[in-house]
Amino acid sequence: MTTLRQLRYLEAIARHSHFGKAALECSVSQPALSQQIKELEQRWGVALLERSPKHVSLTAEGTEAVRRARAILSAVSDLEDFARERTGTLSGVLRLGAIPSIAPYLLPAMLTRLADRYSDVDLRLRETVTETLVDELKAGKLDVIVAALPLKSPEIEVRELFVDRFLLAVRDDQQMKSGIRATPSMIGEDRLLLMGEGHCLREQVLNYCNIGTSKLSRAMGASSLSTIVQMVANGHGVTLLPEMCIREQAPDSRIRLLRFADPQPSRTVAMAWRKSTPLRDDYMALSQLMLDGWDA
Repeated sequence: MTTLRQLRYLEAIARHSHFGKAALECSVSQPALSQQIKELEQRWGVALLERSPKHVSLTAEGTEAVRRARAILSAVSDLEDFARERTGTLSGVLRLGAIPSIAPYLLPAMLTRLADRYSDVDLRLRETVTETLVDELKAGKLDVIVAALPLKSPEIEVRELFVDRFLLAVRDDQQMKSGIRATPSMIGEDRLLLMGEGHCLREQVLNYCNIGTSKLSRAMGASSLSTIVQMVANGHGVTLLPEMCIREQAPDSRIRLLRFADPQPSRTVAMAWRKSTPLRDDYMALSQLMLDGWDA
């Protein structure tokens, strides 16, 4: 009989295109994971994967199998949600995902409020880029996610939380006039500091500045906002910082923050969950709890 464990292994391989990374995520040895997939192929009588020493890819049959596996895993997750919903309150394991440019600034205060309101919740956090969060949400590996719009998928429901404006961060110059407003012309392509590839904040900054990727040969990327802030403080460039970052963490004294003239660049922060979940009311309450914490 095909097992849910085998389907989870197959789904993980499809996302990582790598046996070792999939095995690490699934907390299993690579040989054990590989053996389970071989048994699956033998049982179904089809080749699901094309294997090479450094890479693994899906066959046409494998692609269809993964699509169906994700639907099954999502349905199982919703079934578990249904059982939890019978208790009348949010409880048990809650798998929450968030993007790196939101998680450190929004979640800590929210987690305290969550513990006070839902003492029986066992929270599991996942921090990664938007595309991965959406894929894992649809596959039933996450229950809710917090990210910046757009979140385009017909399978998920999105609730907008608040607008997070951007400010221009530059090395403080004592000669700079106070009250000066930032403009896109102050952002040189060769000095722009960005999050790495795959981060939605990177794309939002590029869109506002009207800079194409072909012009970024000398622009620098980083894996976290804290790294970018330190680079700005040391005179290596400029960047756009989300207001929530500044609100929760005092900026370096070597940095000057400049607000843009209206209309100010911004992003919309939202929470999302699967449309099929029976815990919609609980997740709506959770999103309100997060919103109340932001407004407090």
